[in-house]
Amino acid sequence: MRIQLSVPTVVLATVAALAVLAAAPAGAQSPDRGWEPPRTADGQPDIQGLWNNIDAFFVPFERPRELDGREEVSADELQEVLEAQAEQKVAAADSGTGAGPLHWYEFGATEQPGTSPSLVVDPAEGRLPSLTPFGSQRREYYQVHRHDAAETIAPSDRCVSRGLMGKMLPTFYNNGKMILQAPGYVVIFSEMIHNARIIPLDGRPRIDDDIRLWEGDARGRWEGNTLVVETANYRDMGEMRGSDLHSEELRTVERFTVVDAETIAYEARVDDSKTFTDAWTVAFPFKRDPSYQIFEYACHEANYSVPHMLSGARADEAKAAAGR
Repeated sequence: MRIQLSVPTVVLATVAALAVLAAAPAGAQSPDRGWEPPRTADGQPDIQGLWNNIDAFFVPFERPRELDGREEVSADELQEVLEAQAEQKVAAADSGTGAGPLHWYEFGATEQPGTSPSLVVDPAEGRLPSLTPFGSQRREYYQVHRHDAAETIAPSDRCVSRGLMGKMLPTFYNNGKMILQAPGYVVIFSEMIHNARIIPLDGRPRIDDDIRLWEGDARGRWEGNTLVVETANYRDMGEMRGSDLHSEELRTVERFTVVDAETIAYEARVDDSKTFTDAWTVAFPFKRDPSYQIFEYACHEANYSVPHMLSGARADEAKAAAGR
């Protein structure tokens, strides 16, 4: 984790980064045709090392409403919208209870990954498909009752798991990824919440459908210089983003394409027909960051924040019962 900047400096630095945008979508980087990655002993493209996606954080997850219906957007127009989005994120990070401390956050993006108006690249309008009735009802319930009972507390709040998309999408801080490789395996260790995804490459059959895991059962393969990871057997109530939880129907296909010595183009296809009316895709780059340090992420299950959250819910119930 890095020591970062004050809010005014952060806003200025972010605006300056946005001023040098290039007209290319965040996930549409083409591999360098004249370059081949080094290989591991068993012939895999060698992607071992420390990686970070903080540079993609200030790209909106979904296409901003201000740009809806626009087939063409000038660099100046997009810059103005992204500046406003960046300022909103910085303000939210310093908004008081539950938001800080500000020095945790990593706002110092060094390179803005293109002029993409969203991390969502499919559907083409850059916005998530509609929720199904099940997905909509679940979101509404979760927004109101997230901390009412142990059964509804998010696994990330319990320090169990942030879910696959929660782990891979850029966020305020702790975006470090350490990739390790061994014969027949790729391991992706995430700084937050200190989870390791162990991805076998040997074509073994999947685990029994009755076995469900927080981050699913992954199977990988190399297609040239692209690592393709297909994951199923997710357990219910896993997090994707905000108040959206996935169901056990979730299937994901991730592509890690080696672009050059410093860049992996990441793409994830998310298909959960019980929650969304259609599948969707996000894309953004990971940049090699050998100077990054992954410190212990000390959040752990059964920490004191859970009973505090539950006691807050009981206090709210007592106030409501007293008619206050």
